[in-house]
Amino acid sequence: MLKWSMILLVIAIVLGIFGFVGIIEAAAAIFKVLFWVFLALFVISLFLGRGRSTR
Repeated sequence: MLKWSMILLVIAIVLGIFGFVGIIEAAAAIFKVLFWVFLALFVISLFLGRGRSTR
């Protein structure tokens, strides 16, 4: 999922350089959603992994 977020970020930056405003807004919106989903899953995995024993 992080891979897709980075790909869409690069696409948004490249399209922004060339001036494709409509496409960059869509790519940036998808990037924002994927970023927040990834961040939420990361935080959840931190809390769930804390309770497990490493023995």
